[in-house]
Amino acid sequence: MDEKTEFNRLWWHSRRGMLELDVLLLPFLEQVYRTLPESDQALYKKLLACEDADMWQWFMQRDQPDDPELQRIVDMIITRVQPD
Repeated sequence: MDEKTEFNRLWWHSRRGMLELDVLLLPFLEQVYRTLPESDQALYKKLLACEDADMWQWFMQRDQPDDPELQRIVDMIITRVQPD
């Protein structure tokens, strides 16, 4: 799959139908994803396979993923939205 097709596929998978997630995931995808190393891009794809309700809890910092790798990508997205 070429890069543009893959990006478009990820864009559609990043649209979750929950505004709170859309405003986090879409800008991250558009502005940061392409600059990530392949390992972090794989983490983003892994995140997209998670349930919306779980992601919402993680991004609202009410819960954490059991998987530390998922926590890493969640932290990257939160940091992008709320830089120090």
